[in-house]
Amino acid sequence: MDPEELQGVVSETGDRRSQMTVWSPGGVRMTSQEIFQLVDEDLRSVEQELARQADSSVRLISQIGSYIHSSGGKRVRPALLLLAAQLCRFRGPEAIRLAAVVEMIHAATLVHDDIIDEAKVRRGRPSVNARWGNEITVLMGDWLYMTSFSLALGERNFKILDLLTDITRKMIEGELIQLDLNGHLTITEGQHLAIVERKTAFLFSGCARIGGVLGDVSVEQEEALARYGYSVGMAFQLVDDLLDFTSSESVLGKPVGSDLKEGRLTLPLIYLLELDRPEHSQLVRRVLQEQGFFSVQKEQILELVRAFRTLDRARDKARQYALAAREHLEPFPPSRIKDALVSIPEFIIERDH
Repeated sequence: MDPEELQGVVSETGDRRSQMTVWSPGGVRMTSQEIFQLVDEDLRSVEQELARQADSSVRLISQIGSYIHSSGGKRVRPALLLLAAQLCRFRGPEAIRLAAVVEMIHAATLVHDDIIDEAKVRRGRPSVNARWGNEITVLMGDWLYMTSFSLALGERNFKILDLLTDITRKMIEGELIQLDLNGHLTITEGQHLAIVERKTAFLFSGCARIGGVLGDVSVEQEEALARYGYSVGMAFQLVDDLLDFTSSESVLGKPVGSDLKEGRLTLPLIYLLELDRPEHSQLVRRVLQEQGFFSVQKEQILELVRAFRTLDRARDKARQYALAAREHLEPFPPSRIKDALVSIPEFIIERDH
């Protein structure tokens, strides 16, 4: 899976795919290369569709669109949609186009998020807003949204359109909730999970559900796919939160510790503050006030979440969602595609970028 994630779990060039393996519950050992090969041809077609959509007569749109497209990315959402469609015995140009749609929606959220966060780096190079400025970038994000929905509209499938509209609205709600809670030391686990499900999990859920819609499966199977995608998305984002503490800028392609510097408290710190130790709250508050690691070093925060095992607790939460994801696939008969989907949560839990 080139996949926010199978390919994201492995390197963008594919160098590590053959070195990572996982056991599915059925005992079938699959390499990440084997999983990727299941959708490799279709993902190449998705890349062609994305490039075609980025080709505009407006020079600036074409330039920025090409810049975004060439940045690579993890393509987990398109891969998830394609795998879900194949699980439901569907393969065709509709799946290719809709896989491009979800990737463009994802790209639009990223460029808007980078403006809000004043991010300077994305995937190891200057963010769009750092290179072209906020005014142009916000319009480019709008263009990506509208182009994605124009492409989806061409399918004339109103069930899928309703689904995509609802997902996009929820993603915006998630960003608003997050902004409202930014800088608050009292954010709870429930509030953070509500943000994660809106900003990440609902789009993952929609990708898997769309595969079921295309395959015209039973209501039970469609709902099972939606729950599977939701659980995968929750696990993915919770691991992403962990990597902000434990990874490096060279691996992540962006500065580590960004969440806290930008006012966002994720589960490791939420759990730490739940211990109600004033000295912990004082350190976290100082980083929030200074909007950076100046009088408090990143290593001090990392030592705390390690010493009090809140990193482990957050990873356990991600594992719970990964386990749930596998269980949601029970309504489907054994197949190579099912083995791949069952294996994906394992990669998510173990990924390092």
